[in-house]
Amino acid sequence: MKLGVPRVLIVGTGALFSAYHLVLAFHSLTRGYAASALPIFVAMGLYSVATALSLVRTGRMRMPHWLAALNVAVVIALPLLVTSQLDPQRQGGNGYATWYVAAVGTLMTITSTRRRHSYAWVGISTLVVQTVLWAGPGALGAIGVVGSVVWVAVSHILSSGLSRAAQDASKFALAEREAAEWQAAQEAHLYERQFRLAQTSRTALPMLQRIAEAGGELSESERAECRHLEAAIRDEIRGRLLLNDAVRREVMAARQRGATVTLLDEGGLDGMPAAELDRVLSTLADALSKTDADRIIVRSVPDAADVAVTVVGIKVSDDGSALALGLDHEDEVALWLEIPRPVLTT
Repeated sequence: MKLGVPRVLIVGTGALFSAYHLVLAFHSLTRGYAASALPIFVAMGLYSVATALSLVRTGRMRMPHWLAALNVAVVIALPLLVTSQLDPQRQGGNGYATWYVAAVGTLMTITSTRRRHSYAWVGISTLVVQTVLWAGPGALGAIGVVGSVVWVAVSHILSSGLSRAAQDASKFALAEREAAEWQAAQEAHLYERQFRLAQTSRTALPMLQRIAEAGGELSESERAECRHLEAAIRDEIRGRLLLNDAVRREVMAARQRGATVTLLDEGGLDGMPAAELDRVLSTLADALSKTDADRIIVRSVPDAADVAVTVVGIKVSDDGSALALGLDHEDEVALWLEIPRPVLTT
């Protein structure tokens, strides 16, 4: 379960906090601290626009360069506009008229939170320099510049820490998925080995017992059966999904009548629905039962877009005359079958 603070709550809090500085600016105008109100209103307008643009995110979390640069320009302009109307030597200070200090700190904190730390530090540094030039180093603490610097520093630290934590979480999640996939692959390999061993045991065990009982003395028919069993075991390894009970019976029948059968499943049936796979294998078994080819090759490859299984049967035509003339026997295609893939509908 993923927990988090709603974005609208964060943006709303930032907007209220920024609006509070504007309230302080209006209040300071009523106290007569500023020589002229026009520069103050211009500063308030610039700050309002920059803050609104910074809080309203329409794309990525990371602030665009142009907006970060605009914020820096605004925080350079704010102290110049406001302090040009204030007296740094005023008895009792300027009160809330120095609202721009907190406003600059807030705007640069937002900029840093949106992962433009270098722009934020440039902006807050200009505030420090301007304050020292306007009222001296002692004003850094008196009007709250130090607090604004601390805000930016905390924002930088927290933002960087959260970013690293998010990256670490993504890496851990990726590692967990890879570990789960590796474990699933190992379990699949183990199941495949166990299945093949069990299939081989069922196929070969009766003949092995007969060989042991006969002391290795087998008749020609038994030797032929051993060769057929050996080919059947090889089919289980190379044939994979090309085999079901019906196909096994027809392949064995073809070998018993003297045909050479080769089954090659190279992944063309992987992921096929069980019902469609049964249809394909039923068609294959029916084709094997009807052919009298001497050499049969059954192959399934993943690259064939429309064909699930290709079956080729070769009939060896040799009446003895070819050998008498020193020629190779002639072959002819007795079976050519392409079993189509199922048409997937959406």
